[in-house]
Amino acid sequence: MKNIEDKRKNLFQIAASQQGHFTAKQALVCGYSHRTQYYHKEKGHWAEIDRGVFRLTNYPVSPDEDLVRWSLWSRNREDVPQAVISHETALSVHELGDVMPAKTHLTVPPAFRKKPSGGCVLHKKILSPEDIEKRDGFMVTIPLRTIVDVAEEGMSNEYIEQALRDAFSKGILVSAHIIETQMTLKAKEKLRIILEQIKKNPML
Repeated sequence: MKNIEDKRKNLFQIAASQQGHFTAKQALVCGYSHRTQYYHKEKGHWAEIDRGVFRLTNYPVSPDEDLVRWSLWSRNREDVPQAVISHETALSVHELGDVMPAKTHLTVPPAFRKKPSGGCVLHKKILSPEDIEKRDGFMVTIPLRTIVDVAEEGMSNEYIEQALRDAFSKGILVSAHIIETQMTLKAKEKLRIILEQIKKNPML
């Protein structure tokens, strides 16, 4: 009985760190054989939300669950997630601006080969560790990296301006950091214009 309780406790600890989600490999490490995993799925204790990705059915619902699912979907053969929430979706996570992305934006390594079934947009790029922030069950680009990314992708000035105003008001960004960051010349000019606009009308 103790062994069963230990397995359940270990699996719950992993799931709790991922908003109720876990992979088949993580369950295997906790002592749940493939046969036992099938049993829990059939009994309704676990919901299979993607191939090899489960969710404890009695775990509280979270608004970020879809981001956790995409993160676990992107895992490599070592079961390590490769995707980082980015661009418009990262703006939403940081609550910057009024963007409501229809699809989840993910940045993945250039060699990433998985094809999403739908509902997400992949951006291939190598991110530095300093550009990434860890959340419960997923990683997201920091506000500065996010602003630069959407500027490079050509997001409208209006949306970027609102995101910047929110970032400034929350004290999580300063204009000097943006100006000093490496980016394409087109994005740098776009952000220069937006920053000038904010400087002229700081109370909007």
